[in-house]
Amino acid sequence: MATSLQPEVRYARNGDVSLAYQVVGEGEIDLVFVPGFISHALAGWEEPRNARFLRRLASFSRLITFDKRGTGMSDPIVRLPTEREQVDDVRAVMEAAGSNRAALFGYSAGGMLCVMFAATYPQRATALVTFSAPVKYLSSPDFPWGWSQERFERSLSDVAESWADAAEIRNPSLLGDEQYRKWAMRYLRLSASPGAARKLMQIAARGDVRPVLPRLTLPTLIMHRVDDPIIDVAQARYMASHIPNATLVELEGADHWPWIGDSTAPLDHVERFLTGDLGRRARRSPVGAAALTDRERAVARLAARGNTAAEIGRQLFISERTVETHLANAYAKLGVASKVELARHAPELDL
Repeated sequence: MATSLQPEVRYARNGDVSLAYQVVGEGEIDLVFVPGFISHALAGWEEPRNARFLRRLASFSRLITFDKRGTGMSDPIVRLPTEREQVDDVRAVMEAAGSNRAALFGYSAGGMLCVMFAATYPQRATALVTFSAPVKYLSSPDFPWGWSQERFERSLSDVAESWADAAEIRNPSLLGDEQYRKWAMRYLRLSASPGAARKLMQIAARGDVRPVLPRLTLPTLIMHRVDDPIIDVAQARYMASHIPNATLVELEGADHWPWIGDSTAPLDHVERFLTGDLGRRARRSPVGAAALTDRERAVARLAARGNTAAEIGRQLFISERTVETHLANAYAKLGVASKVELARHAPELDL
């Protein structure tokens, strides 16, 4: 399965760990999208539903997304990282992308990381959005809505045997969809090996954000599907009741990933929450050749003629990194994935 939109992957560094990230869109709001348990920066764009979801976010924001350490195209886990190291991974990606302050949107485990970032760096977080995010993965006498220890141990032992089936478990509406299953098998295997997945589960099991919730004062939107089979909706209700200024939206459905099932509803909620309106995306970042800025068109025209980023930079008196940013935005708007494809379609794109 292929897609016409695979933005360039760049790397940020936090200490000796390299983190793969992407920047898409030109909206006024910087939005850091933190994926869940696993991700793969390129393979994720091959799933049409996910690609549409990310493009919609990028239509009203400058979208920054990344593979967490131990997943996808980022460095593997050598040891279990501390909570602060994971939070600082987000900071490192923001700094590499040139973002001083941003809204944060995380789903599943990514939502928990966004909560911790907002609590650790309140001056850098403008708003918080979570989807199907846990407060605490494992249940305890004072928190009965997490996984039992038995369920967790069973899941750990099942990873090696049923890793390729995990996406269907998380998204029951696509059970039996063979095309989705083929993509999911590839996606999961590229995102993490079974051994890495076990380590990631052990990291997640340590999570408990209850102590920091009352400290959060930024605008917060909490979304959760009521029949989610992975994280009980009661966790969202707990989170909303303990964060000042939090808004809880309970959505119909059982799919754990936000782009599966009815993705329009959560996207509409996010756009309204962050921009105060719907429909501004078309004015900010439309699709097609008419959407290109003058600089993007100039960069795309030179790239279609075979110029390298360095050559384009010298001709237009801009840095290679700026060239790459303009080119990535042009690819996204034109629906092409490479210079070869750009050159092939240059005449019809008026380049």
